Amino acid sequence: MNTQNQPNFAVRVIVIKNGKVLLGKNKGAFAPGKYGPPGGHLEYMESFEECVNRELKEECGVEVQNIRLQAVINNTDDAPFHNVHIMLLADWKSGEPKVIEPEKCESWEWYDIENPPKPIFTNVRLSLESYKTGKNYFDIQHT
Repeated sequence: MNTQNQPNFAVRVIVIKNGKVLLGKNKGAFAPGKYGPPGGHLEYMESFEECVNRELKEECGVEVQNIRLQAVINNTDDAPFHNVHIMLLADWKSGEPKVIEPEKCESWEWYDIENPPKPIFTNVRLSLESYKTGKNYFDIQHT
């Protein structure tokens, strides 16, 4: 049973290359088989940009440029988990994605932004909606 009593904060990055988005197939204990973007926990005194660059290096070996805010997502719909995602958007710069943490991720692939794989995490669905509509704030409450 989860004893989480405070929100979990994470920084994630939607990497775009030629109309495609980089997503990994999750292999971890939480939601195996779901697709999500690179990212993770913000370390103490780390900037969002530093976090994105570190996570990309640790997870898939890709470099990005033009990092900017995409969306902020407050999600309690996955109760008992309460996740707050700072979703950033970046343009691919270099590197071919590879699995660096095989215990956490099965694969990294480029997917058509209009037709992402399923199932995807809520934060990915909302970030892609944000990319298309310009809406950048989502407050998803547990029902």
